[in-house]
Amino acid sequence: MLSRQASSLASRATRPCKTFAKSTPKLPLVRAYAQATTVPDSKPPIALFGIDGTYASALYTAAAKTSSLDSTSKSLAALAEVFKKDPKLSSILTAPTLSPGDKSQITQELQRHTGGVDKGDTVKNFLKTLADNNRLGILEGVCEKFGALMGAARGEVDLTVTSASKLDGKTLQRLENAVAKSEYSRGKKLKVVPKVNPDIMGGLVVEIGDRTIDLSVSSKISRMNKLLTDTL
Repeated sequence: MLSRQASSLASRATRPCKTFAKSTPKLPLVRAYAQATTVPDSKPPIALFGIDGTYASALYTAAAKTSSLDSTSKSLAALAEVFKKDPKLSSILTAPTLSPGDKSQITQELQRHTGGVDKGDTVKNFLKTLADNNRLGILEGVCEKFGALMGAARGEVDLTVTSASKLDGKTLQRLENAVAKSEYSRGKKLKVVPKVNPDIMGGLVVEIGDRTIDLSVSSKISRMNKLLTDTL
């Protein structure tokens, strides 16, 4: 189990050992994952930013060129669930004291959690690339951003709904239906992404595309405070 692996490596990470400098993707990664100019369909549908975005885009290109987008998407979705179920995993993958042997064991264990649908070993090779470049710590972000790429490729638009506490399915469905009928959806299929942020105190923050509708209690308090400050 990954949780057991995490516990073992967490204790090991506290011992002094050689650290590894993080680096940008090496030439093998560029050759294997980033040549999209000759195959137009392999180009990521949207631009992503950050290191995890760079790697997610490179993986999308590799999967498109080997006709394994669907299997790669399912594998990364399965890995995303592993992160949700094992809270220790993210911190372990970012530990600078992981040895090559540790990384090899972790990638093998991660591969076993991909659901056995890794066509052409695309995800297996990608995990090895992350390990070789000391980038296993960005895997969770890669899973999320690869999902965004697949959504864009399918013509979906993320409808991110942030609330102070978890919303039930019926409430999310009503919100999706309401937004789908509005001008904000632009006629595209919506993909609901629920998030919880206690800091908003109540209400909702709805994001779709580049638009944000802030109906949170915290936002209302901020506006009220500003109004009082400007008045006094």
